[in-house]
Formats: sequence, C-alpha cells, structure tokens
Amino acid sequence: MLADQLRVSLQLLVFESAGKAVAAVEAGQADVGFFARDPDRAALIAFTAPYVLIEGWYLVREGSRFSKLEDVDTTGTRLTVGKGSAYDLFLTRQIQHATIERAPTSPTVVETFLETHADVAAGVRQQLEKDAAALAGLRLLPERFMVIEQAMGVARSHGYAAEVHLSDFVERVKANGFIAEALGKHAVAGVTVAPARKS
Repeated sequence: MLADQLRVSLQLLVFESAGKAVAAVEAGQADVGFFARDPDRAALIAFTAPYVLIEGWYLVREGSRFSKLEDVDTTGTRLTVGKGSAYDLFLTRQIQHATIERAPTSPTVVETFLETHADVAAGVRQQLEKDAAALAGLRLLPERFMVIEQAMGVARSHGYAAEVHLSDFVERVKANGFIAEALGKHAVAGVTVAPARKS
C-alpha cells in the first residue's frame, strides 16, 4: 500500500530476526521496516507511532517455583530471550539480578530454554502459548511483563520529510480500519490496534 501510494516498485525482504531487520534498515539495505519501537534502536531509525500492541510474557515449567513477575528477577534465575528482540532490549535494561541467556531468534526461545534447562523463557504471548500447547508441562505466568509497540521505521538518513510521511501513513491505515481488517483477515489473535497518535 505504501509503495502504491508512492508510485514505486516494491521488494519485500524477510529476515529471521527483528535485529537483522533493524540492521538492514540502518545499513540502507531496506528503506522501511516493521519492528518494535525501542530507544536503543532510535539513534539511526525514526519510528512511527505503533500500529499494533503485542504483549511480552514469561513461560515456565509446570512445577516451577515461579508464580508472579517479581519471582523472575532473582539471583540465580536463568532467563532465555530471543537475541536482539524488543523484549531482549527491554529486559537487558530492566533485569538486575537474573541472568539473561540469548536464543538465536525469537521462534527458537522455547526450544533453547528446554535444551539448556533454563528457568524462564520470555517472548511474545502468541508464540509462547503455541509452544505451551504443543509441548506438555509448560505454563505462562499470569500477567505480561511488557507491551511491545510494533511500528514502522525509516533510517534517519532519509530525512525528516520521510519520517513525517511514514508516520502519517501509519495513522491513516489505523484510522481507516485497514489494520483491524488485516488482523481479522489473517486470524491474528492476542494483539490490539494501537490508539491514534497523540497530537
């Protein structure tokens, strides 16, 4: 849709992790990207307001001593995250006592968590719920640890006009119902359309 409005051709580049997608936009290999807003990424990338909100949750084994969020950030706890993901960046800033261990990508978090016998896996709620349903003996803690703001981003080297145009584009597709319609069409559950940008 953005390419059509700009009257340019479209080439889609797919990366196995959010960190690699961010790096591609920073390096000029891609003009715009879809990833989570994070202050650690904002030096070289200008983000739009979010278009959807995704929840970050913790996953543990059934017999685990962990029952609430506060139990996780304790000395001796091993926490598995997806390398370079939004929740990796967030937890790296927030976690003070637990040890963060990184899986190669977000989809491999639970696999790595099980293989390394870590205590807790962190990830996007939908992925963790899917893995918990497929594998016996796992459960999510009862509340989220963060809200992930999924947005579009453009390299700051493209200039302020590009930043404004992309931000306005995202606000239009939220307001006209396109985002909500796309989520329904593709049966994407567990995410919400982000509110309109504050003036």
